[in-house]
Amino acid sequence: MSATPKPKVTVILANLGTPDEATVPAVRRFLKQFLSDTRVIEIPKPIWWIILHLFVLTFRPKRVAEAYASVWSNDSPMREIVLEQTELVKQRLQLENQHFDLTVVPAMTYGQPSIYTVFEQLEKDPQEHVILLPLFPQYSATSTAPLYDAVAKWIPKQRHLPGFTLIKDYYQHPMFIQALADSVLTYQTKYGKAEKLLMSFHGIPQPYADKGDPYADRCRMTAKLVAEALHLHEDEWAISFQSRFGKQEWVKPYTDVVLQQWGEQKVKSVQVLSPAFSADCLETLEELAIQNKELFQHAGGGEYAYIPALNSDQAHIDLLASLVQANLDALTHTLAHR
Repeated sequence: MSATPKPKVTVILANLGTPDEATVPAVRRFLKQFLSDTRVIEIPKPIWWIILHLFVLTFRPKRVAEAYASVWSNDSPMREIVLEQTELVKQRLQLENQHFDLTVVPAMTYGQPSIYTVFEQLEKDPQEHVILLPLFPQYSATSTAPLYDAVAKWIPKQRHLPGFTLIKDYYQHPMFIQALADSVLTYQTKYGKAEKLLMSFHGIPQPYADKGDPYADRCRMTAKLVAEALHLHEDEWAISFQSRFGKQEWVKPYTDVVLQQWGEQKVKSVQVLSPAFSADCLETLEELAIQNKELFQHAGGGEYAYIPALNSDQAHIDLLASLVQANLDALTHTLAHR
């Protein structure tokens, strides 16, 4: 008598994306895909098409490619880290869920490995259930929502639909907050505590927040909880938002403005943490670690250090696995009682 087949479950760990290479053509392809998404850019399409093709894709790729080249090794840092995160989470989940035929795969909203390629594979190998974990701790319509859109595009084409779970975010999850706090303490144990801790998050345009995007409020809550976990006084830390693009107002305060002011105030030392990034990437390794260090010190500031993202730290892998495991436990219960 043959054994009952194990239910097939696929877990997808998805990040935003990265170019295939640190070259101008590859960066141009990536920026075209990324900046053509109406979730990211809400300017009317005809107007934005002209701006994108005549200006952005003409002048920006060279500068961005040079920035990528300064942090690129064998591959994009983000892609290398996401692949490592996926492998570690897979090992953990497969060990603890042997009653499932469990697959864990990486995906990117833009670039490779594409979320759409993952969906194509699911069509060839129908699953009982799919769990999608966006690697964005704080939900935003500019980052997490495009993954919802990808799912929405895929579902109408399917005849054999799996159950589907999309984990929205985890900006105040106790394991997340503790992992961030511990990363700061570990760094400070080795290098000492700075006069100021700056928690810098990727920004979004202020009009997006005004229309209801909860991202900035979630960032503020993350920062508040981390500061509380570290027992910091109000004058020992600040929150800021980086990477603004274009001329419109973005959520404030701006990271570069805060660092400029601290430099002018002769702040002796600054450490920067970026709790919005689950993997180090161009915005952390080049913008935060290099550009903003130069800005702060040129303005008169002292020592400056970037504290790495959680990346593949054990506490981070434990968190990601735990987020998925809660849904696998619920699925186990559901399958046992249907």
